[in-house]
Amino acid sequence: MMTSGLQQKINEAEHIIFLTGAGVSTASGIPDYRSKNGIYNGQTLRPEYLLSLTAFLKEPLKQYQFMIDNMYFPDAQPNIIHEKMATLTQLNRAKIITQNVDDLHVKANTKISNLIRFHGSLYDIYSPTDNKKYKVDDYLKSPLDQENNYLRPKITFYEEMPFDIEKSVSWIKQSDLVIIVGTSFQVYPFAGLLNYVQQSVPVVAINLEFIQTPFKVEQIIGDAVDVFQSLKI
Repeated sequence: MMTSGLQQKINEAEHIIFLTGAGVSTASGIPDYRSKNGIYNGQTLRPEYLLSLTAFLKEPLKQYQFMIDNMYFPDAQPNIIHEKMATLTQLNRAKIITQNVDDLHVKANTKISNLIRFHGSLYDIYSPTDNKKYKVDDYLKSPLDQENNYLRPKITFYEEMPFDIEKSVSWIKQSDLVIIVGTSFQVYPFAGLLNYVQQSVPVVAINLEFIQTPFKVEQIIGDAVDVFQSLKI
């Protein structure tokens, strides 16, 4: 449940930054990555390889099949976490920097100018040969364009840099409250964004498990769905 301390912090803050991960979308039926039921478990090849630029260049069909089987949930809908965060962005009281590539923050009507998709979107498909865009429905049927070149989603594969790093740092520097939700916080440079939080700014994590981090973080261990259901805006 929402703590009185966190509710007060949110009430008083004017520049909230939400840092979100896969745990935000599990209530929408999308599995996370590293939990015991996550998509990284039970794979023969290392997922860090399957989702790498090297795999796209050397074994694109194997990578494509992994993503189609494990990562695409086009019918998934936003849950209360996405919706409450979206409301705060519409009020210009919050911005979201997300690791998620499922676009549920977009579906929840998050104010787009207040959203950074740090690792891109599975639903933004293009051809690396000419940068031409393609419909995701076509990609879900075949990974090839008309010339048999492999298409790919505009996401950050391992060995690639995330999107909008400088903009993310700028947002973090201007924040007066940072709330981490639904992430193991082990992936860099995303986790390193906390380096740029002003010293007086509180940082709170809402997660099912304790996160290991060198930064000063107040940790609320519990289901973020329960916390956001009781959040008053």
